[in-house]
Amino acid sequence: MPHIYVDADGCPVKEEVYRVADRYSLNVTLVANSWMRTPESARITLKLVGNGMDEADDWIVEHAGTGDIVVTADIPLAARCLKKGASAVGPKGRIYTEASIGEALATREILSHLREHGTMTGGPAPFAKPDRSRFLRSLDEVVQAALRA
Repeated sequence: MPHIYVDADGCPVKEEVYRVADRYSLNVTLVANSWMRTPESARITLKLVGNGMDEADDWIVEHAGTGDIVVTADIPLAARCLKKGASAVGPKGRIYTEASIGEALATREILSHLREHGTMTGGPAPFAKPDRSRFLRSLDEVVQAALRA
């Protein structure tokens, strides 16, 4: 049975994860650097890690495996999870795959470079209602694929 791991600090779609996980009776582990409220459920766990650089990411990579699902906006974390056989979904509904992760990493690097040199000063567009709907569809699709596998 797939397990859903959430890179939870700042994740805007935790409620959506809970709903989908409940629909399929899946376990969810939220990984965070600080305490946060979670629903009263035996299937939802909060794992607190230290504040060090990438501690949450490293914990997720260590525990996620083939058939599991990782929810993260962190593209390098998504790439690491894909290498372990897990699926990865961004909070705006982007499903990362072996075929698409290289492009996502390259785009991230280019945008970072442009910001460093002042060519580009803005960040990503704000999270919006359509992003939430797209995320729900994508997570449901990934969960169904994981259950079929």
